[in-house]
Amino acid sequence: MKKKLLIIVILLLVVAAGLASYWWLNQEEKATGPLTLYGNVDIRDAQLVFNEQEIVAAIYVEEGDKVVAGQELARLRSNLLTSKLSEAQAQSKAQQELVRKLENGTRPQEIKQARAAVDAAAIKIAIAKKNLQRLKQTVTVGGTSKQSVDDAQAALDELIAQKKIQDQALELALQGPRTEDIAQAKAQLAAGQAQVAYLQERLADTVLKAPTPGIIQSRILEVGEMAGPSKPAFILALTDPKWIRAYVSEPELGQVKPGLQAEISADSWPDRTFTGQVGFISPAAEFTPQAIETSDLRTKLVYETRILVNDPDNELRLGMPVTVTFPQPRTASTTH
Repeated sequence: MKKKLLIIVILLLVVAAGLASYWWLNQEEKATGPLTLYGNVDIRDAQLVFNEQEIVAAIYVEEGDKVVAGQELARLRSNLLTSKLSEAQAQSKAQQELVRKLENGTRPQEIKQARAAVDAAAIKIAIAKKNLQRLKQTVTVGGTSKQSVDDAQAALDELIAQKKIQDQALELALQGPRTEDIAQAKAQLAAGQAQVAYLQERLADTVLKAPTPGIIQSRILEVGEMAGPSKPAFILALTDPKWIRAYVSEPELGQVKPGLQAEISADSWPDRTFTGQVGFISPAAEFTPQAIETSDLRTKLVYETRILVNDPDNELRLGMPVTVTFPQPRTASTTH
């Protein structure tokens, strides 16, 4: 009886040793084999809006169209802004000519004209003085009236006052424009040019262009609708960069480093792979998300990882499940 029990114990020990050996070999193979992660394709999108509030005049793209950076997507009605810009440009041009006139100073012809006016005023004064003197001589003998003498004196005073104005005009012509006047004219010109630039910018905002390459995911506005900064016109899917969002467990975190090359496969293309590299590893741990696939327990801490994928033909779609494999052998993890 004791001999049978001994045989049974020996057999159990042999079986246990065999199972332990199988488990150990399996763990060694797993530890030295390629690391595999499961994730989903992720891309960013951008809501494109018009900076101006106006009626949509034209739309040039449809949903699903590929666009390049700078490509025109839609245009707003711009008649009113175009008219305002033309008016501002004309005013700025007139002010620019005024500044040029002030900076050039008084022309020689204008100075000669001012001198001639002063000389003419002097001649008129001389004639008025002689006339007044003659009337004063005849008034004593009754040859003229006192009123005529007073009128002549008033005419002489008026001519003298006019000559003073002509003298001042000649002095201003010789001195040229004041520095303050030139500065004021230049300031008004700068304000006009700023208004032109502002209207040009607003006119440019009536054309909506793609900020980066991508695919039109949604076309929200139609021709005839009112556009504005608070209402998106398109949703643009940004296809570059495109990455795989996957999660790596804490024991395997040391096997994944930024820049590590990877191969990505999807069920839609079972016979081909895409290349990529690790671009981001989250610095903070989190509990395993419910939506991902993993062979570890769900209570285990994992780290979000983003693997940038090369997809020049844009075949991988948003949310598509994929498998990420790091082909180089892994070193055996240390048992804690």
